[in-house]
Amino acid sequence: MTDQQTLQLNSTTLKENANISSAQYLNCFGCSGENERPRLEWQNVPAGTKSFALTFYDQDAPTGSGFWHWVAYDIPRHITRLNSGPLPEGIKEANTDFGEPGYFGPCPPVGRKHRYTFYLHALDAETLDIPDNATGALAGFFIHQHTLAKASFTVIAGPREE
Repeated sequence: MTDQQTLQLNSTTLKENANISSAQYLNCFGCSGENERPRLEWQNVPAGTKSFALTFYDQDAPTGSGFWHWVAYDIPRHITRLNSGPLPEGIKEANTDFGEPGYFGPCPPVGRKHRYTFYLHALDAETLDIPDNATGALAGFFIHQHTLAKASFTVIAGPREE
């Protein structure tokens, strides 16, 4: 047994494995949310961490491969929290499965409940050489190559009705 603590990801906006609020829902595709990125914070950062990446992924999307709702990387080591407003300067975002960068909240199909997971990656590189206009999957490839530790936080959206 080790006394080393595990990387942790939390939110003061959301509760793990609980339904998200309407503020976090997408305002599109029949959903009428505010598309507000929740406040996220992390602790117990492992030695050797030089930057972070955060992703938001719908593992239940009816696509055969899930759905990327957000990919942020090159988050400096000194940052251990992100609020719902604009991202601090220097943080980059890859394209989501909406075909553009940014945060896109959940909007599961009518009558279905989906699990959406935030992943935090502690990385061994200050910056990642991710090509411009990279997809979430391609950005994930680069992120996973440099991951020292990973933490996750899952929330539920739906079922919603028409």
